[in-house]
Amino acid sequence: MTAQRFRCRVTGAILSLLAGMPTAAFAHPHIFVDAKFEAVASADGTLRELRDTWHFDEFFSSSVVVDFDKNGNSTLDPGELTAVARTVRDSLAQYNYYTNITVNGKAVRLAKPDVIHASYENGALVLSFSQKPAEKTPLTGLIVFGVYDSSLYTALDFLKDDDLKTSGEGFKRCTRKVVRPNSDEILAANQAMLTTLFFSDPQGTNYSQIVATRLEVRC
Repeated sequence: MTAQRFRCRVTGAILSLLAGMPTAAFAHPHIFVDAKFEAVASADGTLRELRDTWHFDEFFSSSVVVDFDKNGNSTLDPGELTAVARTVRDSLAQYNYYTNITVNGKAVRLAKPDVIHASYENGALVLSFSQKPAEKTPLTGLIVFGVYDSSLYTALDFLKDDDLKTSGEGFKRCTRKVVRPNSDEILAANQAMLTTLFFSDPQGTNYSQIVATRLEVRC
């Protein structure tokens, strides 16, 4: 039961369905994450791996403690953190761990993380993990990296541009920029289109792609 409740909180879309309300109808995040992301390239110019670190807000973190604190000491011990990480690894697989990559417009498939590391620091749950491309991925043309929840239930924020990084020999020949769309301007300029998107995609997938912060790399 604990794992099931946690999955509902993390995935958001499931919780919205249980509540009978499409997420995009209110589009208010309920979980807030300070995120860091790093794309690593190999010397041969291919994508090696992606590294994510998520710091969850204190309110959500405290709810995780309530669900997983088996010994009642008001914190998360190593064994309890392992259970949290295992639950996240299983439940977010169908959402690609909120990680979206395209190379010249074509989506890149990612393998499931071997392991997710969890810690509890100053009242906040912290998760870190890495993913590798499912197949060899040359870094040529326009590569777009985005980390966002398409259900709009979880807000993954990159506080500084430096929180979206590239590293490795293969990226030295590339240029990069962080794009932060203005959601208010997008809403004002595209109200009719977004209304249509809502009815065709009530989970908000298209809208979330439009407004999400992203890292664009040209090689």
